[in-house]
Amino acid sequence: MKSFKTLLLSATLTTAATAGLLFVGQSKASAATTYTVATGDTLSTIAQKFAGNTDLVNQIATTNNIQDINMIFVGEQLTIDTDQTATPVQTTTPVVAAQPATVQTPAPVVQAQAAPVVQAQAAPVQQITAVAPTTSSAKEWIAQKESGGSYSARNGQMIGRYQLTASYLNGDYSATNQDRVADQYVTSRYGSWDAAKSFWLSNGWY
Repeated sequence: MKSFKTLLLSATLTTAATAGLLFVGQSKASAATTYTVATGDTLSTIAQKFAGNTDLVNQIATTNNIQDINMIFVGEQLTIDTDQTATPVQTTTPVVAAQPATVQTPAPVVQAQAAPVVQAQAAPVQQITAVAPTTSSAKEWIAQKESGGSYSARNGQMIGRYQLTASYLNGDYSATNQDRVADQYVTSRYGSWDAAKSFWLSNGWY
């Protein structure tokens, strides 16, 4: 009888030692999408593409260090963050109850939770698009509509011949800088002065 009890106790201990619960912790990963600005894009239209509304405008501007949300350039690469959370998976191994009263069940083994991996975000690269050839008649037409063609015209926060904000001109209100910045703005937003004129005719501004 003694040898039989010893054999039964040894078999039960071996079975119980191999039993336990395995918990797989929840992990969170961060993913980022890179989007290249196309002709006619604005932060509002980009936010619509990713979220169906304009709620992402401020988030995109903050992530990519955009000082003026109304000024982005064709070819500029924007980083747009999205979060994905993995669903916790719990795997349970059946525990065999010990038969003899003298057998102690070992404590469940809990697997240590791995620390979440944080993906390093590359600094946004601002690309200045080369100014495309412009149609002087459309450019002059817009200048006359906006300021009567005057480089010194002021209308509230709007400055100069093409009525640009001070942030666009970066404090340089010279005629040369006004023409250069206006060409960059129209090229990045509309592709050409002719396209900007068509937009102005439909909306009363460009």
